[in-house]
Amino acid sequence: MNSDGWSLHPQLERDTILLGDMTLSRVLIIKDANYPWLLLVPRRPAIVEIIDLDEVEQAQLTVEIARVSRALKDVTKCDKLNVAALGNAVPQLHVHIIARRKTDKAWPKPVWGAAEPLTHDTAELGRFMTAMRKKLWVS
Repeated sequence: MNSDGWSLHPQLERDTILLGDMTLSRVLIIKDANYPWLLLVPRRPAIVEIIDLDEVEQAQLTVEIARVSRALKDVTKCDKLNVAALGNAVPQLHVHIIARRKTDKAWPKPVWGAAEPLTHDTAELGRFMTAMRKKLWVS
């Protein structure tokens, strides 16, 4: 799995905080404290759709989605996980993994556009990042 020539889309760079790297994907936190919201971005150039990855990479992405989803559910004790690869606004392949609670601002609707982004509390974000890294063993 080769990442030569890969770079993170500028919009994703602006909207996220680095958590770490897995075998295939960069793991990012969306800068919106309304929801525990992660992105997986495969470190491959010019990839728009999951089907643009080769079969080995597709399988690896599935494994990483499951690992991150499991870790996020364990850390947040959420009611539901939302997993989506939309890419309408940002063409670079990225997978959203969002921990949802029945008490969140958007429930039961999608999170997009439901509330103004809320800035993360530094200490709370640090605790979340530490807990997620322990669960994922992100390098």
